[in-house]
Amino acid sequence: MTAEQFADRHIGPGPDDERRMLDAVGYASIDELMDAAIPEVIRWHGRLDLPPPASEHEALAELRALAARNTVAVSMIGLGYHGTHTPAVIRRNVLENPAWYTAYTPYQPEISQGRLEALLNFQTMVSDLTGLATANASMLDEGTAAAEAMTLARRASKSGSRVYVVDADALPQTIAVIAGRAEPLGIEVRVLDLAVEPLPAEFFGVHLQYPGASGAVRDHAPLVEAAHAVGALVTVAADLLALTLLRPPGEIGADIAAGTTQRFGVPMGFGGPHAGYLAVRAGLERMLPGRLVGVSRDAAGAAAYRLALQTREQHIRREKATSNICTAQVLLAVMAGMYAVYHGPDGLREIAARTHRMAARLAAGLRAGGVEVADVAFFDTVTARVPGRAGQVVAEAQRRGVNLRLVDADRVGVSCDETTTAEQVAVVWAAFGVDGVAGEVPEMLPAALARTSDFLTHPVFRTHRSETAMLRYLRRLADFDYALDRGMIPLGSCTMKLNATAEMEPVSWAEFANIHPLAPAEQTAGYRELIGQLEGWLAEVTGYDAVSVQPNAGSQGELAGLLAIRAWHRSRGDQHRDVCLIPSSAHGTNAASAVMAGMRVVVVGCDADGNVDLVDLDAKIDAHRDTLAAIMVTYPSTHGVYETGIASLCAKVHDAGGQVYVDGANLNALVGFARPGRFGADVSHLNLHKTFCIPHGGGGPGVGPVAVRAHLAPFLPADPAGAPVPGRPAIAAARYGSAGILPIPWAYLRMMGADGLARATGVAVLAANYVAARLREHFPVLYAGNKGLVAHECILDLRPVTKATGVSVDDVAKRLIDYGFHAPTMSFPVAGTLMVEPTESEDLAELDRFCDAMIAIRAEIDKVGSGAWPTGDNPLANAPHTAEMVGGDDWPHPYPRSVGAWPAGVERAGKYWPPVRRVDGGYGDRNLVCSCPSPQAYES
Repeated sequence: MTAEQFADRHIGPGPDDERRMLDAVGYASIDELMDAAIPEVIRWHGRLDLPPPASEHEALAELRALAARNTVAVSMIGLGYHGTHTPAVIRRNVLENPAWYTAYTPYQPEISQGRLEALLNFQTMVSDLTGLATANASMLDEGTAAAEAMTLARRASKSGSRVYVVDADALPQTIAVIAGRAEPLGIEVRVLDLAVEPLPAEFFGVHLQYPGASGAVRDHAPLVEAAHAVGALVTVAADLLALTLLRPPGEIGADIAAGTTQRFGVPMGFGGPHAGYLAVRAGLERMLPGRLVGVSRDAAGAAAYRLALQTREQHIRREKATSNICTAQVLLAVMAGMYAVYHGPDGLREIAARTHRMAARLAAGLRAGGVEVADVAFFDTVTARVPGRAGQVVAEAQRRGVNLRLVDADRVGVSCDETTTAEQVAVVWAAFGVDGVAGEVPEMLPAALARTSDFLTHPVFRTHRSETAMLRYLRRLADFDYALDRGMIPLGSCTMKLNATAEMEPVSWAEFANIHPLAPAEQTAGYRELIGQLEGWLAEVTGYDAVSVQPNAGSQGELAGLLAIRAWHRSRGDQHRDVCLIPSSAHGTNAASAVMAGMRVVVVGCDADGNVDLVDLDAKIDAHRDTLAAIMVTYPSTHGVYETGIASLCAKVHDAGGQVYVDGANLNALVGFARPGRFGADVSHLNLHKTFCIPHGGGGPGVGPVAVRAHLAPFLPADPAGAPVPGRPAIAAARYGSAGILPIPWAYLRMMGADGLARATGVAVLAANYVAARLREHFPVLYAGNKGLVAHECILDLRPVTKATGVSVDDVAKRLIDYGFHAPTMSFPVAGTLMVEPTESEDLAELDRFCDAMIAIRAEIDKVGSGAWPTGDNPLANAPHTAEMVGGDDWPHPYPRSVGAWPAGVERAGKYWPPVRRVDGGYGDRNLVCSCPSPQAYES
């Protein structure tokens, strides 16, 4: 493959297809279309300064060279990151399988039953191991999970105090994230050594680590009792593998458990991505942030899964939302959950017991050689004291290929995991200068803290012992789902485009996957060069001066950008500037992030065309001129339009002393044609899982880098493992966030080059305008910009047909399943509409298939409107149609089975069959079940 060909592979329409699409839209070329669509005041006519595009083979060779500059040493550093064996059946059939990694967030439950079941397994695993009633469908990492636990405790506590206590033996990166999240909210974090220091008189919550960062396993029951006595809530950050042997937090009365599932088969990846977890006791489930999978029933009364409760809290409550978390780590949660399914409770116990035996042997050998080992119970981590020699020991171990943790000049930390061998333990002994021991050694877990309760009792964790059974289970769940490997996912605002195999392949390489985030710098030169290049390329693409890849989701990038603005104002003595203007059409996470950054939200209205109302903007600026901190705008707008007033908006806010935050969710409509950092914006976050091809993975992983102009660069996120830096709070638990998937956007940028990126943008805008042109006479296109053009997405207004016929936007979305499509975005940003984003990766045949389906659905709507089909019993009202439904003996409906199952244009041989009928979400919320139900529940 030549260098020029990768863009041709990535971009769906070829030259002839582009010509037909341009004819339909009425333009002679893509450049002419973009000149008409993008306001000239922001239009950039330069060429991105990027390396010439590489072929797939060349890019992979360059990545191999970068990977070779990383050293895959034996990691015994610990601190929440551990070596693990990913079962090959899970690696190949989940992590490397596009049926899993190209799926979208399961907002359409009928076509997401496979990943929803996998997430329910994950929730059940976490709930069982922690001994708490309800767990959510994953968090971004342990640090952010702990920070969310703090704010949950603040909401639920009966204490009026603003003090939050953190045990000094908590993971240092977790302490950093908690502290950074607390300060803007006015929460005082007190780090105390609770092994020797008393709790304060008043506090609303306490964070404990179990086992501690030092390795110590302590009985926290007295602390829990003392906290509850003053109305405080207790969070225990627990190691799930240790909980197979140790008494779980729920059994001592803990209110919340938080942590990571990384060591359940998910590689370290230089810090991420990993599925964090959050679990709560009964009574707190409706305060639980993030996503929650629950069990409901479908139209036939059969059990079915769906997202429950506050699934998109930010979009409903906006500035009153209590969390800005709107995503999860689904792909990694699926891996961790399947690790538990594959090993089962007995297998997990044995892995944990072997890990502990290695640590116990390590400690016994050190003691036998005269090395002082902390006299505490431990699970997998030993802290040894060698006065004045700690650095020497760590260096000697490193010379022998093993990385240890330098605690201080006198102490060394050593952690064992499921990959630890007897030979590696011997190397550690040698680094300490001791001979070790032979024979059996006693365990170091206190009997009083031993787990006696059973866990993972559901059959799913006790059935799939053979690889054959596991392989078939994974295939069965994947077959339930609709992902990009089946067909187009035309979701507006979500950019479901090709995740090329060449981009994905390096993620599994050991030189990227098996690196600890705290490995010595000389062992990570390749990673750091890759990250530096990627940050530089992203800065060039956006026109900003500096980029940090630390935020591990778009919501976290928002928070990082707003905190940078806040810190900049404070550095200038403008502490009073705390008002954030947000358009009424903005993503709900914008308002939630602003509140979390300590800002007051003031909403700016939109005009009839969906643009920011500049008259109302003037009024809001005048009302808050002295306290204005920032404005957050999405560009192109949330309505899919290139607003002509964006440059004027930036100037107005700057004139009033504020900063401009441009949400980068829609950057894929700008790359190569406009650069936010050069048309007036001060900061943006970028969604690498949208514009730069990191796959959605069923709802995660994602990366949300923050890009800033030079004056904000000093306030980018600091290293959570380093010394605290005032004004630079840590956003994620690892310095480079989800570094393990950064080879994906690196490869995309490297293979596309400047011209390929610009062409991708142009074709994406052309595709959206082509869809709008074909469908406009059937469904009104709600908003448009210059000359009636949209940006990269268009909004189809179904409200008139709903009013005339009773056919709802839900009916159309579910009917699209019968036609073989995932629905567009429903009722956002406008209720009763569908927002369509075709992306540049779909070829003309697929675009036409979608348009033909929508036109056919409009004809079906007309039959309902004419009375040919009754309002409550027609192919739309009954959609989607399952094989069981159309294959049953009973068919009472006034249309043929063939119309329900095989509408016009659907191939019979390759048809996708949803496994359930329309799911009743309300029933599930009223009858909340968020862990694996018994097999008998499905029989009923």
